[in-house]
Parts: sequence; structure tokens; C-alpha cells
Amino acid sequence: MAKKGNRILVALVCSICKAQNYVTQKNKINTPQKLSFKKYCKTCRKRTDHKETKKLK
Repeated sequence: MAKKGNRILVALVCSICKAQNYVTQKNKINTPQKLSFKKYCKTCRKRTDHKETKKLK
């Protein structure tokens, strides 16, 4: 059986308008650096960089 507890919830925030658009999980052991994706922002209405911010529980 797999161990639990390595994955944490993180919020992805638009780098332009600072809107929190996405919530995802990441493995804190395999990816210790912050996540950064190009995703669609509904407030900006275009694809922008979304960066990981605070960790959610």
C-alpha cells in the first residue's frame, strides 16, 4: 500500500491580476521548487503565467 502524506494542495495565482484560478496537488518530495504554468485566466481573458502561492489544507 502506498504511503500517504507526500502530496499537498497548492493554489495557482495569475501573475498579472493576482486572481486565484486553480487548485492542484503536488508531491513535495519530487518537486520541492514552486510550480509555474501557462494557464487561462478568466479575468484577464488570456493565457498567463500562474505561479504557486500558499499551501492549502
